[in-house]
Amino acid sequence: MVDRSLLNFLVCPVSGGPLLLKSDLRELWCLKSGLAYPLNEGIPVLLKQAARCLSSAERASLQEAP
Repeated sequence: MVDRSLLNFLVCPVSGGPLLLKSDLRELWCLKSGLAYPLNEGIPVLLKQAARCLSSAERASLQEAP
């Protein structure tokens, strides 16, 4: 899995927003852009073409998080 200290330095390449690790899905989520980036063997794939769009329910769950 991705090193949590690395998350302090990673940002969404589309929006520049912070990324949230969703380890159960092996993804990094960005509320600002609404994109989810995959982790490939613990390495973030921060390419727009590799990302998927978050569903409205997934976006809502991020907005509710503290």
